Amino acid sequence: MPETVKPEIAAGGRTWLLSGPTSSYALHLTEADELLHLHWGPRIALADAEALAALPLQGRASFEAALDGHEEYPVEGGPRFVRPALSVRTAERRGTEWTFESYETDETDGADGAELRLRFRDGGLTITLHYRMRGDVLERWTTLGNEGEEPLELLRADSATWTLPERDGWRLTHLHGRWAAESRLVQAPLAYGEKVIGSRRGHTGHQYLPWVALDTDATEERGEVYGCALGWSGSWRIAVAQLPDARVQITGGAGHDDSGLLRLAAGESFTTPLFAGLWSDGGFGGASRTWHAYQRDHVIPHAEQDRPVLFNSWEATFFDISEEQQATLARRAAAIGVELFVVDDGWFGARTSDRAGLGDWRPNPDRFPKGLKPLADYVHALGMQFGIWVEPEMVNPDSDLYRAHPDWVQFQPGRKRTEFRNQLMLNLAREDVQEYLWQQLDGLLSSAPIDYVKWDFNRCFTDAGWPDDPYPQRLWVDHVRALYALLDRLRAAHPGVAFESCSGGGGRIDLGILSRTDQVWTSDNTDPLDRLDIQHGFSQIHPARVMAAWVTDSPNAQLNGRISSLRFRFVSAMAGVLGVGGDLSEWTEEELAEARRWVDLYKEIRPLVQHGDLYRLRPPAGGLSAVQYVRGDEAVVLAWLQAQRYGEPVPALRLRGLDPTASYECRETGEVHRGAVLLHHGLRTGLRGDLDATVIRLRRI
Repeated sequence: MPETVKPEIAAGGRTWLLSGPTSSYALHLTEADELLHLHWGPRIALADAEALAALPLQGRASFEAALDGHEEYPVEGGPRFVRPALSVRTAERRGTEWTFESYETDETDGADGAELRLRFRDGGLTITLHYRMRGDVLERWTTLGNEGEEPLELLRADSATWTLPERDGWRLTHLHGRWAAESRLVQAPLAYGEKVIGSRRGHTGHQYLPWVALDTDATEERGEVYGCALGWSGSWRIAVAQLPDARVQITGGAGHDDSGLLRLAAGESFTTPLFAGLWSDGGFGGASRTWHAYQRDHVIPHAEQDRPVLFNSWEATFFDISEEQQATLARRAAAIGVELFVVDDGWFGARTSDRAGLGDWRPNPDRFPKGLKPLADYVHALGMQFGIWVEPEMVNPDSDLYRAHPDWVQFQPGRKRTEFRNQLMLNLAREDVQEYLWQQLDGLLSSAPIDYVKWDFNRCFTDAGWPDDPYPQRLWVDHVRALYALLDRLRAAHPGVAFESCSGGGGRIDLGILSRTDQVWTSDNTDPLDRLDIQHGFSQIHPARVMAAWVTDSPNAQLNGRISSLRFRFVSAMAGVLGVGGDLSEWTEEELAEARRWVDLYKEIRPLVQHGDLYRLRPPAGGLSAVQYVRGDEAVVLAWLQAQRYGEPVPALRLRGLDPTASYECRETGEVHRGAVLLHHGLRTGLRGDLDATVIRLRRI
């Protein structure tokens, strides 16, 4: 665990400095209780922060606000024209005029880090800004409390506002996509005005991951990069504003608009989701490695443990499943070295298609006459763990649950209840729904030796209504808070069970859900060539340790009919947490034997892939692409040749992250290289044509 560094406080207690190994963050409170941002970038000393605090703000014309672009957490009201992070309404007024009350630091070190808290007040409203440096990642969040007698409404309550220095030529990088085409990287010059990304769908969404990066001239391994990532699994918004004076501000938090977030009664409080940020001078690759280390050290549960090779039954069987059939697949999965066998959709209720059964979390008596325990015991006897698929937040109208409780779904009175995938959304903000799901899932996990739960979420909010509640719009926030509470409760009661976050693929991936799940389903697209782009974008922010990837059948019947070799499919999936999702009952003995060799190889390199430092050597741009993982004295390169044209040779790769004074042996060729390795011969012998792939291992000698 990296060393925790406590915040530094200047004499007088109005200038604060938080520092990591290479970066610092500073802020200052004026005598007028204006909280100003001072510095975010290379590491500085407390004396440097005090010198910055002593500099006067430059004067502005009467049509400009002197504080715009300088405030640490701009609120609505007063001489401000930037986007407010906080908008509050009471029965008498709107806006905020705060005064500073106190600061405090958490003096305890350890897993939670050292925290700085700044407390402000506006009448009965208390505002506490939280800061915690973990490595070079700064975590920020805000707590809002109502200590008055009258209720107040939070129209907008963002987690933080990040201020970047005055520079010309800012460039914005983010991830965009759709179902089966998630996490695609896009870069564009940042124009004056605002660029807003987010989700209006009730979950993180396939369209954007809640992450942005800004730079002026960075490359993959050189130059300054600023990045911000939001930890929230519901609707969200991040706004990146290029201000008139060349400063940039990034504001983000829960909720997609300012129409109303929550109502706080007397004595209630709301803690915003975490909004993390980092500065790196190691280019986009250095920023990614910092993000990855931060998540492995502080976010992902049990990140030090290897994730097992899994088999998932979905593409092999779809809804047509039986205990005998699953046992047959389990035997074949065990024979190729699979460590976790997962039964996907179709094991429960009247679930013979997507039209029925959601909400009735009991094994189908025709398919599993004695429940799941006999199959789970059989899978365990084969030497594998056992897992199941669930979609707890949903319900089919054709289900016992809906017939008993039609009022438990989100709906607008007098309006049609929109169905996607023949299902409706349960109102998880309701306490009776929360208790029902707890009883169902706790009972299920207690009924059989289940080691793994794939938690799916296959539709967006549409009719987000709650007719009986005095403030129905709170369900957007309270649904997510209830989801987190349910996962926390299940993990506490069943500590041996691992959870995967799935949402029709990559529709719910963020720092919030990752703090409660062991891995995520990156995309429903299992085509190995498409996956290279998806995984390239995903790796900008999240580590391979959580990136589930499957080897499925060829041709790819689900999406594009593309034909690819088993070799290419395996090496593509080995870049993350390896899984197999093909119909093993149809694989030949030769294919099964080859699969066993790839699984064995993956287990050898798994510590490097899941726990090592990632270097993106060449992006997936149509020719050769490659990634490298380094851990200690070992490295592994995964390379894919997408196409060769006009007889062009396979280009060489210069490896990174190795000791330039040391020698390394290539296990595939026996060649010995110095630390600044130019890998050529191993590539040429390992890559023989279009849609080909290879794995190259190096060890320091």
